[in-house]
Amino acid sequence: MRTCLVMAILIGAILAFPHAACAAGSWRDLYEAKTYCNADGQKLPYRLLKPEKIEPGKSYPLVLFLHGGGENGSDNDLHLYIGAEDFAKAENRRKYPCFAVFPQCPANGSWGPQHSKSRQNTKSKRPLDTLDLAMELVDKLTAKLPIDKKRIYVTGLCTGGVGTWNAIQRRPKFFAAAIPICGGGDMAQAARVKDVPIWAFHGDKDPVVPVEDTRTMIAAIRKAGGRPKMTIYAGVKHNSWSATYGNPEVMAWLFAQKK
Repeated sequence: MRTCLVMAILIGAILAFPHAACAAGSWRDLYEAKTYCNADGQKLPYRLLKPEKIEPGKSYPLVLFLHGGGENGSDNDLHLYIGAEDFAKAENRRKYPCFAVFPQCPANGSWGPQHSKSRQNTKSKRPLDTLDLAMELVDKLTAKLPIDKKRIYVTGLCTGGVGTWNAIQRRPKFFAAAIPICGGGDMAQAARVKDVPIWAFHGDKDPVVPVEDTRTMIAAIRKAGGRPKMTIYAGVKHNSWSATYGNPEVMAWLFAQKK
């Protein structure tokens, strides 16, 4: 699987100057570092953000965040590079108290198959599909934490955007909403997700994942009778996530969705 080149360059710069990266604030400390281990011994590192205050008898939304290929690894830290700070902002935590889970895909893993012809794996050995393990983790968290099962969301970017499509296509009745960013889905499965509230984002100058991956997927869902939302950023390359997660309207839309 080809790495998201732009993200890799930016992440390399952060690793080269770790103190500057950490100086941004202590929001990372809000994410508890944990590891999920299933009955087969498979392990998945993840970070968990909890509501500031958990009130007795009350349930809260859960957001599953799937990072891009540039953050694959096992350090249980690099995958907080994108998106995590936005969910940890004081204003967002006050307005939208939730559980946010950020699993980290291993170096040899993926969030399911690629659907773009330009990004399909050409190696003889297919990457490990880690999405099912992430879904097991969500099931476990839902069973033991006060999570509102009618408000479980999924979002992700680049390979995580592909994973977002894969997640709702595998379990279309499980998620209350999805926000896939710069990633395409399987058009053959469009009818399965036509009833899922979806808001997809992409930059029209993306050199890594073609914008047509999003356009054709949205068109297929609309043809199947769905009403997904789509935002195409004019002149934007691969980074279509900063404007998305930093947009208060996107956060408001996401947390307003309920099954």
